[in-house]
Amino acid sequence: MTINGEFVAPTRPPITSRILMWAVVVAVLAGAISLAALALWVALLILPVALGAAVVAWGILRYRVWRAQRSMAGQPNLWRP
Repeated sequence: MTINGEFVAPTRPPITSRILMWAVVVAVLAGAISLAALALWVALLILPVALGAAVVAWGILRYRVWRAQRSMAGQPNLWRP
């Protein structure tokens, strides 16, 4: 503000400062995108392993149920009269 009460427009920073500011913004965005791509790559790499483990767990559960039914074959059933 001047002595007369008028507002003064702020001075623009030099072109080198503006270029540096945009370079930092672009670098931060590129880093964020690369971090997100890395996280997606790790998730897609782990997905087949998790699905394989789920299939193995389901198979073991079905096998144990089958074995339990075979061992209870001659005994009276509590759930069916």
